[in-house]
Amino acid sequence: MTAALSVEGITVRLGPSEIVRDVELQVAPGEVLAIIGPSGAGKTTLFRALVGEVPCHRGRIRLGDEDVTGEALWRRARRGLGYVPQTPSVLGDLSVEDNLRTFEALVAPPDPLGPKAWAERIALAHRLPLRARDLSGGERRRLEMGRALIARPRALVCDEPFAGIDPAGVRSIGELLRAEAQRGVAIVLADHHMAEALQICDRAALLLDGRIVALAGPEEIRNHPSLRQRYLGLL
Repeated sequence: MTAALSVEGITVRLGPSEIVRDVELQVAPGEVLAIIGPSGAGKTTLFRALVGEVPCHRGRIRLGDEDVTGEALWRRARRGLGYVPQTPSVLGDLSVEDNLRTFEALVAPPDPLGPKAWAERIALAHRLPLRARDLSGGERRRLEMGRALIARPRALVCDEPFAGIDPAGVRSIGELLRAEAQRGVAIVLADHHMAEALQICDRAALLLDGRIVALAGPEEIRNHPSLRQRYLGLL
């Protein structure tokens, strides 16, 4: 089976420093891959390279069989790469419905079922008329994911999907990500909520100093000695 997303030896430089170094990853359709590592390991830079916000110094990024290494973010989105950034991105003055409609107009053919079907998929159908700024933190995060999913991505990259939301919201986001994986979307996520990320992933990659030092099942990564020594002070 062709991987939905392939990362082939990419290196990313910011100034003279290599922030991401020789990263190799493949994510299958329907797989959830968690990128685990301490602050400063290079997770956000890796994600920004995957979606086209920063260039790769070397290496390749493929969506299916398509090389998208040199393409802009919006072109990658139209080819099937969804992105939920760490920073808030909802359009606060617009309603939930208009947030969905606006993003659909940018990146996808209109869905004949309309935004209501997508709102139901992200458990926001009862919030369609509400302005996005009036949503809870977890609801705003689901809306951001809904806007990315409305483009029908083959792969979805989520940077800190659990950040700033309560435990119920974390569970809701985790369930949404697993549901999308069951629909065949390849999911790549990174989050400081290590336990939650490892609970929903199929595999995890341990990123330290810009390099992948281990790639395995969640239990093996959880017990990896480098993780216990360096991640959030675990010993």
